Amino acid sequence: MKTTLLTTILFLFFNHSFAQTLGLTSFATGFSDPVEIVNAGDSRLFVVQQSGQIKIVSATGVVTATPFLNIASLISVGGERGLLGLAFHPNYATNGFFYVNYTNTDGNTVIARYSVSTTNPNLAQTTGTILLTINQPFSNHNGGTIKFGPDGYLYIGMGDGGSGGDPQGHGQNKNSLLGKMLRIDVNSGTPYASPSTNPYVGVDGADEIWSIGLRNPWKFSFDSLNGDLWIADVGQNAVEEINKESGTTAGLNYGWKCYEGSAPYATTGCAPMNTMTFPYAEYSSASGSPYCSITGGYVYRGSTYPAMQGKYFFADYCSNKIGKVELDGALTFSSEMLGGAYTSFGVDLNGEIYVASADNGVIYKLVDTNPLSVGDTELNSFKMYPNPAQDVLYLSNINFPASITIYDMTGKLLVDTKVQSNETAINTSGFGSGIYMVNVTDNVGGISTSKLAVK
Repeated sequence: MKTTLLTTILFLFFNHSFAQTLGLTSFATGFSDPVEIVNAGDSRLFVVQQSGQIKIVSATGVVTATPFLNIASLISVGGERGLLGLAFHPNYATNGFFYVNYTNTDGNTVIARYSVSTTNPNLAQTTGTILLTINQPFSNHNGGTIKFGPDGYLYIGMGDGGSGGDPQGHGQNKNSLLGKMLRIDVNSGTPYASPSTNPYVGVDGADEIWSIGLRNPWKFSFDSLNGDLWIADVGQNAVEEINKESGTTAGLNYGWKCYEGSAPYATTGCAPMNTMTFPYAEYSSASGSPYCSITGGYVYRGSTYPAMQGKYFFADYCSNKIGKVELDGALTFSSEMLGGAYTSFGVDLNGEIYVASADNGVIYKLVDTNPLSVGDTELNSFKMYPNPAQDVLYLSNINFPASITIYDMTGKLLVDTKVQSNETAINTSGFGSGIYMVNVTDNVGGISTSKLAVK
């Protein structure tokens, strides 16, 4: 089993970039609880509704009247249950296969294969073949997204079985499919096979597992340029996390429930810390925070907006804001945007990003607009030092109206101050040793979030 050490740099990054000049424009309307947006390798977008329907949207935003697929009679709906995921086979244009993830009437997870109609490309055949059924002990944390990776295998993000705090210990149990990223070969076996390069094939552990230690990775995506796998994992009480791995890195342990993000959660009996892979980026969702649940997105690889190139965009369900992660792991949030309760991101054939709102049933297109925040020159000059800090933390070159807040990893607010001059000194002598989150907020609500280590 391969492992990745928790390196110092993941804790100590301090490069700053404020909210991207982002906006949302309405693209298609009239959806009920949209939870996934997928393209099939052509100009159409397929929108998954939690109630059991898949609808087609044309390149101009027109929604077809008849659903592509309706399996409402097969599913249980409510809370986090329903039709949750859709993936088209890499050879969909020739074989017509696509795959869905839903909770059946017993509340268990089902991965099934369906086929497009042989006479109408906008309709699917009404019956499918079940590949995999996973028993769910509780009603929540059912995962959602399924995707084919660059290797041609189907990846399945599975939650830890639900309730709260992983009471049955699935996240660290190598013989349970819950709390994992799974990887299966749908082109071999009956009804599928586990690739020989999966980390537990031939050793103790379930053959289908690709990585362990996840709480509810209901949204994940692959970078279309380099194949990196980006996993957004919903936190328990305090931390929302974003994990990034090379598409060829098997057997990683993302830590849950030993750790929630970088913060210890229930470490008794856990493997050593240096066997865990800690978040590439994270933010606080503790009590009092405007954030509650991460909705994972995509790395932008379109050509329309050069300033967005190579950045990972995501959202938080409660905040009405779009988040961005830079290549160095620095995380920022935009000002509040249209809609809200963002449940899914998707990309079209050209790599442009779309966002679904459960509040109003609108599919938005993510765009680069006129500046919403301060200028790039000022932002690039913003500095925070030393990091690690001991008694005093300095923030300099903030030549714009801003406020600074610092939280510990439980979400407790420790500092809330306005920037008074070009260099602001903050007394950290009363902080205990550990990791803290520093937020700098500009006058229109753009937020830069960075990790601070205190000795």
